[in-house]
Amino acid sequence: MMDQATPGPGIPRQRTPLLLVLSGPSGSGKDSLIECLERRGLDVFRVVTVTTRPPRPGEIAGRDYIFVSAEEFERLRIGGELLEYAQVYGHWYGTPREPVRQALARGKDVLLRVDVQGARAIRQLCPEAVLIFLTPPTEEELIRRLKARRTESPVELERRLKKAREEVASLPLFDYIIINYPDRLEEAAAQFEAIVTAEHLRVHPRRPCLS
Repeated sequence: MMDQATPGPGIPRQRTPLLLVLSGPSGSGKDSLIECLERRGLDVFRVVTVTTRPPRPGEIAGRDYIFVSAEEFERLRIGGELLEYAQVYGHWYGTPREPVRQALARGKDVLLRVDVQGARAIRQLCPEAVLIFLTPPTEEELIRRLKARRTESPVELERRLKKAREEVASLPLFDYIIINYPDRLEEAAAQFEAIVTAEHLRVHPRRPCLS
């Protein structure tokens, strides 16, 4: 009798790693979702974004962001060490290239947290990436969350809302959408995990690669 745990003839055994890209408007809860996924034990390699903006209260260098000077960021950019980069609200953000390549080569799933502009750039570089869009259920909820942070002036808040509307219009770029309802973060995390599980069950797996 064949062992049920043993794949039959012709069934692939090797697990192909995923390049997971989490994006969405400012205030959608991307950081909170990632923290929840880490608590739940999702086995992914998270690449920390490099930025020129100063740390916000409570942020830890190396965990939340890699904080660098404008000169250091420019060195990384010119040297081709960033997978994607963009200027957002007067500050530069970028994804280090080498940690992504190394993790994929080891067979690890990789999680990137980027804005929609960055997601578009990664789609062009790596069409096999899995793009996931996170959003609050309504614009009113987004406004409430941005105001609750108390980190933006009224002018900055309006700029972020305008950008959020533009980002929502880019939804067709993505493979999946997760609606992050208030007080239902665990549900959003479970949906993210379900996406990862489904992607690993594809008959024709994605094969992300970076030049």
